[in-house]
Amino acid sequence: MEIKIYRNGCPAEAAHIRKTVFVDEQKFVDEFDETDDAATHFVMFDGDKPVGCARAFFDENEDAWHIGRVAIMKEYRGKHLGEEIMLFAEDALRKQGVGRVTLSAQVRASGFYKAIGYTPYGEEYYDQYCPHIAMEKRLR
Repeated sequence: MEIKIYRNGCPAEAAHIRKTVFVDEQKFVDEFDETDDAATHFVMFDGDKPVGCARAFFDENEDAWHIGRVAIMKEYRGKHLGEEIMLFAEDALRKQGVGRVTLSAQVRASGFYKAIGYTPYGEEYYDQYCPHIAMEKRLR
């Protein structure tokens, strides 16, 4: 597996993965937003096939970098690729001097994030009719 970093907009490979996972599978409506233009995007490839993605951006409200839109294509799940792309994104941010990252986890996926060192904070909330929880991790 190879992970590539993209800046200056959401690459077509990430858009395809996110549409497949979040729109087609999970029925989210508002998947793409203006944050895509400013975010750093990470796309995982199996050869030349895009299989996973994530994005990171500075969230002024949290005064921290935020990792989100983490998705793995269905046929590649259960192979620890979500962990791999998260650790890759964290390492890229750590190299830029970032000390704390946040994310908005679907409650059903919060165990995955806890297992890689994230701690929930605040109350559960709904985003597009799906329960979420804010989580954070110290990188240094």
